[in-house]
Amino acid sequence: MKNSSKIYLDYNATTPVDERVVEAMLPFFTRLFGNASSNDHIFGWEADDAVDVAREQLADLIGASANEICFTSGATEAINLGLRGFCNANKARGNHIITCKTEHKAVLETCRHLEEVGFDITYLDVNFNGAIDLDELKTSITKKTLLVCLMHANNETGVIHPVKEIAELCRSKGVRFFSDATQSVGKLPINVKEMCADMIAFSSHKLYGPKGAGALYIAGENKPTIYPLFTGGGQEKGLRPGTLNVPAIVGFGKACEICKDELAADADRLSDLRNYVEQELIELFDVSINSSSEDRLPHTTNVQFKNIDSIHLLRRLRNLAISRGSACSSAISQPSHVLTAMGLSADKAMSSIRIGLGRFTTREEVHMAIKEFEDVIPQLKLVAG
Repeated sequence: MKNSSKIYLDYNATTPVDERVVEAMLPFFTRLFGNASSNDHIFGWEADDAVDVAREQLADLIGASANEICFTSGATEAINLGLRGFCNANKARGNHIITCKTEHKAVLETCRHLEEVGFDITYLDVNFNGAIDLDELKTSITKKTLLVCLMHANNETGVIHPVKEIAELCRSKGVRFFSDATQSVGKLPINVKEMCADMIAFSSHKLYGPKGAGALYIAGENKPTIYPLFTGGGQEKGLRPGTLNVPAIVGFGKACEICKDELAADADRLSDLRNYVEQELIELFDVSINSSSEDRLPHTTNVQFKNIDSIHLLRRLRNLAISRGSACSSAISQPSHVLTAMGLSADKAMSSIRIGLGRFTTREEVHMAIKEFEDVIPQLKLVAG
């Protein structure tokens, strides 16, 4: 998406709201402004009906049933509800959780909190391409293991974990499986029944919907017990009390509907664009692609520039919105925990950037971005020299 001469290539951090989504939301700020919990009049009924439609749209995108969707304020809250809510409700059955060193901070920080209150956490290693070892996962499961929490697709490298195989392994061991699918829902075809996940978290603003809305899928069959994080009015089956953000939920639902219709075409186009970006950068500069040999998200690449500091590079690329990694950690001048967990040195990690393409990225914008790299890289090499 271009703003005058500025080009947005950070779709993993957030996405612009699709105009069709905005159009669906607008009436719920003004004419259809009711509280979805107001059961005594038509204003509340209309809002509640709109929430029901959105719940169906979310469920339809991931192959779930509407009653398996719990709305939250975003993926971070959904992750907290899934992890803390489940572990607190089931701690009599075990105190061991398995996750991975390359998870998003929302998972890692929640696990650190759980460690502080008595849970034992195993952080799985990854190989040089960011993939976990399923044998290591298998041997890490003990009689005290309560939950395995592994993301579907990595937000920095795009690496896709084999979640179906992970879930089947967990099921065979009688262990619950939770997946942060924030980067993959709306980008990859997902069917939670085929995936066999007990819980997955995802977010509206990663798939062209508004910020402030997320969801936790909770499997209805053999449903896991979860304690709420808050107390209040009992909304969302008592799991997430508080007045529902109806406009954002309506937008979330519409965004999911659009993603389902356009997912395959978007994925093919963006995969071609990503491959083109990588090939051009490899031919023009001394670069390597982190995790290139693994199955990855179609719109994501993580590029390592030899002997160039990414902070200096991004400051020179004034017209390009590109990041060093997760938006949650961008204010911290330190190597990516994802890349260092993959075995990259601090210097190599600090020489890497993430490019995230999206629905509104054009080939013209990609050409312009590559041209800007051509203008800036030689200047940085002169400085480094």
